[in-house]
Amino acid sequence: MRLRRKGDLICTLLLLTAFCILLYIQMHSETPRLDKHENQRESGIKRYVMLQSTKATSQPVFTTSATESERICQPDQRMEIGKVQVTTSPTSDLLPWNYRQYLLQKDCREFNQIINQKDKCRKVQGEPLLLISIKSRVEEFERREVARKTWAREDRVHGLQVRRLFLLGIPANQSALASWSRLLEHESRIHQDILLWDFQDTFFNLTLKEIHFLKWVDQFCPAAEFVFKGDDDVFVNVENIADFLQDADPKEDLFVGDIIYQALPIRSNKSKYFIPEMMYGPGVYPVYAGGGGFLMSGHTAKRLYRASKEVELFPIDDVFLGMCLLRIGLEPLSHEGFRTFGIARPSAAPHMQTFDPCFYKELMVVHSLRVPEIWLMWTLLHDPNLSCARKGSMKRPFRWRLKRKATSASPRKLRH
Repeated sequence: MRLRRKGDLICTLLLLTAFCILLYIQMHSETPRLDKHENQRESGIKRYVMLQSTKATSQPVFTTSATESERICQPDQRMEIGKVQVTTSPTSDLLPWNYRQYLLQKDCREFNQIINQKDKCRKVQGEPLLLISIKSRVEEFERREVARKTWAREDRVHGLQVRRLFLLGIPANQSALASWSRLLEHESRIHQDILLWDFQDTFFNLTLKEIHFLKWVDQFCPAAEFVFKGDDDVFVNVENIADFLQDADPKEDLFVGDIIYQALPIRSNKSKYFIPEMMYGPGVYPVYAGGGGFLMSGHTAKRLYRASKEVELFPIDDVFLGMCLLRIGLEPLSHEGFRTFGIARPSAAPHMQTFDPCFYKELMVVHSLRVPEIWLMWTLLHDPNLSCARKGSMKRPFRWRLKRKATSASPRKLRH
């Protein structure tokens, strides 16, 4: 009897031990499966951080392989618009300020195009084409409308054919924009000026908008003699740009705008322009143009497209384009008519107000204006009775004559 009880007890202990071992094995075998995707992402970040740390003292232009630049990216989450699969980027909290998301997808450079305008650059023989491309977001319909009805009209201006395009990505907050895809498709059918790609339209993805537009120009508008690229909150005097281009050769390099010199990377994590040293080691950015608006020849646009496939992506699109300019060895031209940091009342004309049409008459681009201001300025500048003669004994119009000093500032203080 005692032997029987002793045997039962031993069996019970053995079964209990076996059960505990199985439970332990199961717990430790399931955890890696559940976190496998996350562990892969974290290891990718670690590899990137180690790679960038070794580049901390290298040149500011980083290169990438051709195979990486041609890979079509397919992020994890997708939603369907009609028959098109639209990809959206996942969010995460491992690193603050969306840098984890950027680091995970920094090598994704090719996204599918949802809305295209293949026939936009058909032109009349013998007339040079000026392509106006405007960075916009789906929700900024009013800004697109005021541009269409004022400075970005498709027309002939001083011997140039003007064609217009708006560059968009997928809204980051789609739940706040009900039926946005149908509205955008309707807008595209009416105006035929929408380009839409399937990456999220966020601050960190503005560089994607840059490289996809350069690729579009190379594929669908190679005959464009000149290209203007800017934001949707700018006022552009297209007549002045056309006059400026009269003596320009579209087959030669031209890149002109509000040029920024000796700009320093911002190391404060409280700024949206924050760039950690692991991402960019050199202390000074290359020379670049303020993204509010700049002008280039078609020849330069083609060269920048080729360079964009060789330069590693950078989250600030203005600086990225400066890296591409450095890559091709082209120094951009600074023109005082491009005011991407706004305008201030000059001491030479203290009687004039800042928001005066005579300030804008001699300019090309003024950044950071609201919709009513753009509409009002366009109306005032096209008033046949507008007189810009200076008060007093001087009867000639006021002109910006002081040369601007080389700008040394943080990148793009005025953006969105």
